[in-house]
Amino acid sequence: MSTRPHQLEKAERFSALHQRNRAFVIPNPWDAGSARILEALGFEALATTSSGFAHSLGRLDGQVTLEEKLEHCRALCAASSLPVSADLENGYGPAPEDAAAAIRAVAETGVVGGSIEDYSRDPQKPIYEPSHATERIAAAAEAARSLDFPFTLTARAENLLHGRNDLDDTIRRLVAYEQAGADVLYAPGLATLEQVREVTRAVSKPVNVLAVFVRGASVADLEAAGAQRLSVGGALELAAMGGLLRAAEELREGTFGWLASLAPPAEVKRMLGSEGAE
Repeated sequence: MSTRPHQLEKAERFSALHQRNRAFVIPNPWDAGSARILEALGFEALATTSSGFAHSLGRLDGQVTLEEKLEHCRALCAASSLPVSADLENGYGPAPEDAAAAIRAVAETGVVGGSIEDYSRDPQKPIYEPSHATERIAAAAEAARSLDFPFTLTARAENLLHGRNDLDDTIRRLVAYEQAGADVLYAPGLATLEQVREVTRAVSKPVNVLAVFVRGASVADLEAAGAQRLSVGGALELAAMGGLLRAAEELREGTFGWLASLAPPAEVKRMLGSEGAE
């Protein structure tokens, strides 16, 4: 592939965020407008949210095709000058070759990183067996290394989200994924600072934490526990949806008190009027 304009610089900037001596927050926009607003608010990088994007299409998480995801990534990269990492779910197929193909395809959109998870979407066997899951990460890592820019590969161990409350298995998987070539390790569902500490002590690569599950913890708390990158998944989109639901329910009842909580139009115009990436 040929690197898109500014992609190499973004990739190096994104990689550097994972190496510095303090954690960074990577929020999850669900469309071009939310990406532009998050950039204007001063965040340093963005990550897509599979659930938030699916909701924006009127669907549930897991009901978006790879082609739709690629178009979404193109839109976010065009809207923002920030590095963007893509949530590639399970790589849109069970085989290692599927994960590798997803990495190569998304790299063409302008993103500089992406995640592959071990959630199979098979209700009978929701998590891939460890050896197969590791082969998938190894294939994704090989595809990432074949690119002409430093693509940051994140490997996700999903069992805590899908009825397998086994932190030891989670840690074994993350260690295997690190050895298979992942640049960042991620176990969504960690619920306590001690769990975060156990994971970060077990691996040597940077760890992403889904901060919304560690209730009551601050960015400083999670950083002290060893987390390098903090994301919020679909929480921002759900927060926006919460505002819509409250306003619409009041409107349905015939009142307009919700107008008092509108975002200032001039401020929104200022943020959306900023320059895009390309």
